[in-house]
Amino acid sequence: MLQPSTRTGDSLLEALPHWCKRPRWVLSLTLCMALLWLPGAAASTLNCHKTCICASNIVSCSKMNLTTVPTGLPLYTAVLDLSYNEIERLRSEWTPVNLPKLHNLLLSHNGLHFLSSEAFLYVKHLRYLDLSSNNLRLLDEFIFEPLVNLEVLLLYNNQISQIDRSAFTGMLNLQKLYLSQNQISRFPVELVKEKSRLEKLSLLDVSSNKIKVLPIDELRVLPAWIKNGLYFHSNPLLCHCDLYKLLAHWHIRKLNSAVDFKDDYTCILPGPQKTQVGIFDLSGENMNCSTFKEAVQEAYLEQRMTLGCDTKHRNMSKTWMLPGNVPVIRGSNQTAQDLPDGSLEINPVRTEDSGTYTCFATSEVFNETIYVVLKVHNFTMHGGGETLNTAYTTLVGCLASVVLVLMYLYLTPCRCFCCPNKGKGRGEDSIHSSMLSVTPTHEDPALKAELNRHVAFIDSKDLQGQNGKLNPNGDEDDDDLDAEAGSLMKGKRKKSVAESISSVFSDTPMVV
Repeated sequence: MLQPSTRTGDSLLEALPHWCKRPRWVLSLTLCMALLWLPGAAASTLNCHKTCICASNIVSCSKMNLTTVPTGLPLYTAVLDLSYNEIERLRSEWTPVNLPKLHNLLLSHNGLHFLSSEAFLYVKHLRYLDLSSNNLRLLDEFIFEPLVNLEVLLLYNNQISQIDRSAFTGMLNLQKLYLSQNQISRFPVELVKEKSRLEKLSLLDVSSNKIKVLPIDELRVLPAWIKNGLYFHSNPLLCHCDLYKLLAHWHIRKLNSAVDFKDDYTCILPGPQKTQVGIFDLSGENMNCSTFKEAVQEAYLEQRMTLGCDTKHRNMSKTWMLPGNVPVIRGSNQTAQDLPDGSLEINPVRTEDSGTYTCFATSEVFNETIYVVLKVHNFTMHGGGETLNTAYTTLVGCLASVVLVLMYLYLTPCRCFCCPNKGKGRGEDSIHSSMLSVTPTHEDPALKAELNRHVAFIDSKDLQGQNGKLNPNGDEDDDDLDAEAGSLMKGKRKKSVAESISSVFSDTPMVV
C-alpha cells in the first residue's frame, strides 16, 4: 500500500533531473531569476499607482525623487518622463529589454553628469531626447550613434565644454540640436559645413556660450535654409567688419536667426576696456564698417552660368522669370533653362542676358521671392585675358623707357670740361684752354688758318688786380693783345662754318 508523502515538494524534486537534486534554496533562487527576466513579468513589476503615473502609452515618473530609472517599464511605452528627479548616472542597464515603441525620453533637471556609451542601445527608435538642465561636461565620440532616428536633441543649460567631433556621427535624421547656455568655446562647424554636416540639420543653437571667433568664410557660403536656423547670439565675439557684413546680409535676407535676436548679437571692441557693443552698430562711429550691399553676379560672353535660388526652407517649388518678366518655359529653345534642383542655367551667356532674374519659391506653409542681378561683360573670358596681357606688356614697355631715360641722363660719358686738365704748364693755374674745332664747308687754306686759333678761359678771380687786362705770362704786351683780338672780331665767317663750330664755354672766354 502506497504511503502518501507528507511533503508535496519531495515528489516534485524526485521527478526533476538529477542536476536539480540540490538544496531547495538554490532551485528557488533560479526559478525567481528566470521569472524576473520574462518580458511579461518585467512589465508587470511597474506600479503605475505609486511609482509613476501611466496614461495609455505615456509613463510619467516626474518629480518622484528617483535616483534610478524604474524597472519593468511596459513594452508599449511611447513617452517616458523622468524629469525633475535625482538620476545622476544613466548606465547601460537602465533598461535591460528593448523598448521598440519608445520615441520620447525626458531626463531634464536630474543633475545627470554621466552617460554610458551604451546607454541608448535598447531605445534606437527615439525621435525626441531631452537631456537639458543637467551637469554634463563632455560628449564622447559616437555616444549618440545608436540614435539613427532621433530628430530633436536638447542639451542646453549644461556644463558642456568639450564636444568630440564624432559625437553626433550617425545621426542621419537629426533636425534640431540645442547646445545653448554651456561652456563651449569652439564653434562646431563640422555639423554644418559641406561634406561633413548632418544632412537634415536645420537648426543649431550655440547661443550663450564662450565662443569668441566664428568661421566667417565657412558660414558665408552655407545655404540659406541652414543660416536661417543658425543661432550664435549672446557670445563674447570679437568685433570686426566681416562679422558685421555677415549678419547684415542675413538681416537683409530676413533670416530668422538674425531678425529674431537682432538686439542680442553683441561683440567686444578691441582695446583694454573691452567695451561691448551691438554688432549691427559697427557701421557707425564704433568701427565705421562699410554698409553692406548685395553682390552682383558677373558673367562673360559664351560662358555657362548657373543662378541659384537660395531659399530659407528646403524642398520648395521654384519658378523663374527672366529680365522683362519673361517666364522660363521648360523644353523651349530659350538659352535659360531651370534645373531639377531649382537653379537656373544660362548657356551660352549673351549681352542681352544682363538684368534682374526673379525666383518664386512656394510651399504649403511658406512663400518666398528672391531677386538675382546678373551683369554680363562685353567680352569673353579668353578675351579678357588678352586684354590683361596687352596692358601688362604696355606697362613693361613704359618702365623700360623710363629706365633708359634715367641711364641716358645720369650714366652718359664724361665731357671734356669734367675731365682732368692735361698738359697744363707751370704758372697757368688760372687758365683753361681748349681747341676750337671747326668743320668748314670749303677747303680754304686762308680761312682754315684764320680759324685755327686758341681759346683761353680764365677764372673771374684771376681778373682782380689787372684792370681788365690779361697778361698770363707777363711777357706779351697789352696793346698787341688788343690788336689781335680786334682783328679776330673783324674776320668774316661764313654761316655754314659758324654753325659747325662746337666748343665748351666758361665764364670769361678770351681769344688769343
